[in-house]
Amino acid sequence: MTLYGRNAGEVANIEKHTYGYIRVSSKDQNEDRQRIAMKKIGVSEKNIYLDKRSGKDLNRPQYQKLLRKLKKDDLLYIKSIDRLGRNYEEVLQQWRHLTKEKGIDIVVLDMPLLDTRRGKDLMGTFLSDIVLQVLSFVAENERTNIKQRQAEGIAAAKAKGVRFGRPPKPLPENFYSCYQRWKKGEITGTAAAKECGMPLATFRYRAEIYENTMIL
Repeated sequence: MTLYGRNAGEVANIEKHTYGYIRVSSKDQNEDRQRIAMKKIGVSEKNIYLDKRSGKDLNRPQYQKLLRKLKKDDLLYIKSIDRLGRNYEEVLQQWRHLTKEKGIDIVVLDMPLLDTRRGKDLMGTFLSDIVLQVLSFVAENERTNIKQRQAEGIAAAKAKGVRFGRPPKPLPENFYSCYQRWKKGEITGTAAAKECGMPLATFRYRAEIYENTMIL
Protein backbone atom coordinates (compact mmCIF):
# COMPACT_ATOMS: atom_id res chain seq x y z
CA MET A 1 0.00 0.00 0.00
CA THR A 2 1.32 3.46 -0.86
CA LEU A 3 0.70 7.01 0.28
CA TYR A 4 1.47 9.83 -2.18
CA GLY A 5 3.65 7.36 -4.09
CA ARG A 6 5.66 6.23 -1.05
CA ASN A 7 5.93 2.70 0.27
CA ALA A 8 5.14 1.71 3.88
CA GLY A 9 8.76 2.01 5.02
CA GLU A 10 9.02 5.54 3.69
CA VAL A 11 5.73 6.52 5.40
CA ALA A 12 7.02 5.22 8.75
CA ASN A 13 10.18 7.25 8.24
CA ILE A 14 8.13 10.38 7.52
CA GLU A 15 6.15 9.95 10.75
CA LYS A 16 9.34 9.58 12.73
CA HIS A 17 11.45 12.38 11.28
CA THR A 18 9.07 14.89 9.70
CA TYR A 19 7.39 17.60 11.75
CA GLY A 20 5.01 20.48 11.24
CA TYR A 21 4.76 23.70 13.21
CA ILE A 22 1.58 25.76 13.37
CA ARG A 23 1.08 29.11 15.05
CA VAL A 24 -1.95 31.38 15.28
CA SER A 25 -1.83 34.71 17.05
CA SER A 26 -4.63 34.11 19.55
CA LYS A 27 -6.90 31.41 20.96
CA ASP A 28 -9.76 32.81 18.87
CA GLN A 29 -8.03 32.19 15.55
CA ASN A 30 -8.53 28.96 13.65
CA GLU A 31 -5.55 26.83 12.71
CA ASP A 32 -7.43 24.46 10.37
CA ARG A 33 -5.90 25.86 7.17
CA GLN A 34 -2.38 25.19 8.41
CA ARG A 35 -3.26 21.77 9.84
CA ILE A 36 -4.91 20.61 6.62
CA ALA A 37 -1.84 21.67 4.64
CA MET A 38 0.41 19.65 6.98
CA LYS A 39 -1.68 16.52 6.71
CA LYS A 40 -1.95 16.83 2.93
CA ILE A 41 1.81 16.44 2.57
CA GLY A 42 1.87 13.50 4.99
CA VAL A 43 2.87 14.92 8.39
CA SER A 44 1.58 12.73 11.20
CA GLU A 45 -0.84 14.36 13.66
CA LYS A 46 1.43 13.44 16.57
CA ASN A 47 4.29 15.36 14.92
CA ILE A 48 2.34 18.59 14.50
CA TYR A 49 3.10 21.23 17.12
CA LEU A 50 0.65 24.09 17.68
CA ASP A 51 0.99 27.39 19.55
CA LYS A 52 -1.94 29.76 19.98
CA ARG A 53 -0.14 32.93 20.89
CA SER A 54 1.62 35.88 19.36
CA GLY A 55 4.95 35.39 17.67
CA LYS A 56 6.35 38.57 19.20
CA ASP A 57 8.81 36.49 21.23
CA LEU A 58 9.98 32.88 21.52
CA ASN A 59 8.06 32.17 24.71
CA ARG A 60 5.97 29.59 22.87
CA PRO A 61 5.73 26.25 24.73
CA GLN A 62 5.10 23.99 21.75
CA TYR A 63 7.80 25.63 19.66
CA GLN A 64 10.31 25.16 22.47
CA LYS A 65 9.20 21.54 22.81
CA LEU A 66 9.66 21.08 19.06
CA LEU A 67 13.18 22.54 19.20
CA ARG A 68 14.14 19.95 21.82
CA LYS A 69 12.68 17.20 19.64
CA LEU A 70 14.33 18.12 16.34
CA LYS A 71 17.51 16.26 15.41
CA LYS A 72 19.98 16.58 12.55
CA ASP A 73 18.50 15.70 9.12
CA ASP A 74 14.90 15.98 10.39
CA LEU A 75 12.43 17.85 8.19
CA LEU A 76 10.21 20.71 9.37
CA TYR A 77 7.20 22.08 7.47
CA ILE A 78 5.75 25.53 8.13
CA LYS A 79 2.94 27.21 6.21
CA SER A 80 4.67 30.59 5.92
CA ILE A 81 7.89 32.14 7.16
CA ASP A 82 6.20 34.43 9.68
CA ARG A 83 5.24 31.35 11.70
CA LEU A 84 8.84 31.39 12.96
CA GLY A 85 8.63 34.95 14.32
CA ARG A 86 7.09 38.36 13.99
CA ASN A 87 10.04 40.41 12.80
CA TYR A 88 12.80 40.27 10.23
CA GLU A 89 15.68 39.60 12.64
CA GLU A 90 13.90 36.87 14.56
CA VAL A 91 12.86 34.95 11.45
CA LEU A 92 16.42 34.99 10.14
CA GLN A 93 17.80 34.02 13.54
CA GLN A 94 15.48 31.03 13.88
CA TRP A 95 16.04 29.93 10.29
CA ARG A 96 19.81 29.91 10.77
CA HIS A 97 19.54 28.19 14.15
CA LEU A 98 17.40 25.42 12.68
CA THR A 99 19.28 24.90 9.44
CA LYS A 100 22.88 25.71 10.41
CA GLU A 101 23.12 24.78 14.10
CA LYS A 102 20.59 21.95 14.34
CA GLY A 103 21.15 20.75 10.77
CA ILE A 104 17.51 20.19 9.82
CA ASP A 105 15.69 20.89 6.56
CA ILE A 106 12.83 23.39 6.34
CA VAL A 107 10.07 23.58 3.75
CA VAL A 108 7.84 26.68 3.56
CA LEU A 109 4.61 25.51 1.95
CA ASP A 110 3.53 28.97 0.74
CA MET A 111 6.90 29.57 -0.91
CA PRO A 112 8.30 26.49 -2.72
CA LEU A 113 11.62 28.28 -3.32
CA LEU A 114 12.26 28.02 0.41
CA ASP A 115 13.00 24.31 0.52
CA THR A 116 16.43 23.55 1.94
CA ARG A 117 16.34 20.02 0.57
CA ARG A 118 17.04 21.51 -2.85
CA GLY A 119 20.40 22.85 -3.85
CA LYS A 120 22.65 21.66 -1.06
CA ASP A 121 25.63 23.17 -2.87
CA LEU A 122 26.94 26.65 -2.14
CA MET A 123 24.90 28.33 -4.86
CA GLY A 124 21.67 26.66 -3.75
CA THR A 125 22.24 27.71 -0.14
CA PHE A 126 23.08 31.25 -1.22
CA LEU A 127 19.91 31.58 -3.31
CA SER A 128 17.78 30.17 -0.49
CA ASP A 129 19.25 32.67 1.96
CA ILE A 130 18.61 35.57 -0.42
CA VAL A 131 14.98 34.55 -0.96
CA LEU A 132 14.52 34.14 2.81
CA GLN A 133 15.86 37.61 3.58
CA VAL A 134 13.69 39.26 0.93
CA LEU A 135 10.53 37.47 2.06
CA SER A 136 11.23 38.13 5.74
CA PHE A 137 11.62 41.83 5.01
CA VAL A 138 8.40 41.89 2.96
CA ALA A 139 6.49 40.09 5.74
CA GLU A 140 7.70 42.51 8.42
CA ASN A 141 6.99 45.50 6.21
CA GLU A 142 3.45 44.27 5.63
CA ARG A 143 2.87 43.88 9.38
CA THR A 144 4.12 47.43 9.90
CA ASN A 145 1.74 48.71 7.24
CA ILE A 146 -1.17 46.84 8.81
CA LYS A 147 -0.43 48.38 12.22
CA GLN A 148 -0.20 51.82 10.64
CA ARG A 149 -3.54 51.36 8.87
CA GLN A 150 -5.12 50.20 12.13
CA ALA A 151 -3.77 53.24 13.99
CA GLU A 152 -5.03 55.56 11.25
CA GLY A 153 -8.43 53.88 11.35
CA ILE A 154 -8.68 54.27 15.12
CA ALA A 155 -7.65 57.93 14.92
CA ALA A 156 -10.26 58.59 12.24
CA ALA A 157 -12.94 56.84 14.29
CA LYS A 158 -12.05 58.85 17.39
CA ALA A 159 -12.24 62.05 15.35
CA LYS A 160 -15.81 61.07 14.47
CA GLY A 161 -16.65 60.56 18.14
CA VAL A 162 -16.36 56.78 18.28
CA ARG A 163 -15.28 55.71 21.76
CA PHE A 164 -13.07 52.71 22.48
CA GLY A 165 -12.71 50.71 25.65
CA ARG A 166 -15.07 50.56 28.60
CA PRO A 167 -17.57 53.41 28.97
CA PRO A 168 -16.79 55.82 31.84
CA LYS A 169 -18.63 55.41 35.12
CA PRO A 170 -21.63 57.70 35.67
CA LEU A 171 -20.74 60.88 37.48
CA PRO A 172 -22.01 61.37 41.03
CA GLU A 173 -25.01 63.66 41.41
CA ASN A 174 -22.96 66.29 43.23
CA PHE A 175 -20.23 66.50 40.59
CA TYR A 176 -21.54 69.68 38.93
CA SER A 177 -21.91 71.59 42.20
CA CYS A 178 -18.45 70.47 43.35
CA TYR A 179 -17.00 71.44 39.99
CA GLN A 180 -18.54 74.93 40.20
CA ARG A 181 -17.26 75.49 43.74
CA TRP A 182 -13.81 74.28 42.69
CA LYS A 183 -13.71 76.58 39.66
CA LYS A 184 -14.71 79.54 41.87
CA GLY A 185 -11.89 78.71 44.25
CA GLU A 186 -14.23 77.92 47.13
CA ILE A 187 -12.73 74.44 47.62
CA THR A 188 -9.54 72.69 46.53
CA GLY A 189 -9.42 70.03 43.87
CA THR A 190 -8.58 67.48 46.53
CA ALA A 191 -11.66 68.43 48.56
CA ALA A 192 -13.89 68.38 45.47
CA ALA A 193 -12.60 64.96 44.44
CA LYS A 194 -13.17 63.64 47.96
CA GLU A 195 -16.76 64.90 48.01
CA CYS A 196 -17.35 63.20 44.66
CA GLY A 197 -15.81 59.96 45.90
CA MET A 198 -13.15 59.79 43.18
CA PRO A 199 -9.36 60.15 42.93
CA LEU A 200 -8.07 63.68 42.29
CA ALA A 201 -6.67 62.67 38.88
CA THR A 202 -10.08 61.30 37.85
CA PHE A 203 -11.85 64.44 39.05
CA ARG A 204 -9.49 66.66 37.05
CA TYR A 205 -9.85 64.42 33.98
CA ARG A 206 -13.67 64.51 34.08
CA ALA A 207 -13.59 68.25 34.74
CA GLU A 208 -11.41 68.72 31.64
CA ILE A 209 -13.86 66.72 29.54
CA TYR A 210 -16.69 68.87 30.85
CA GLU A 211 -14.84 72.06 30.03
CA ASN A 212 -14.00 70.88 26.50
CA THR A 213 -17.38 69.49 25.55
CA MET A 214 -19.81 70.78 28.16
CA ILE A 215 -21.34 67.31 27.97
CA LEU A 216 -20.84 64.70 30.70
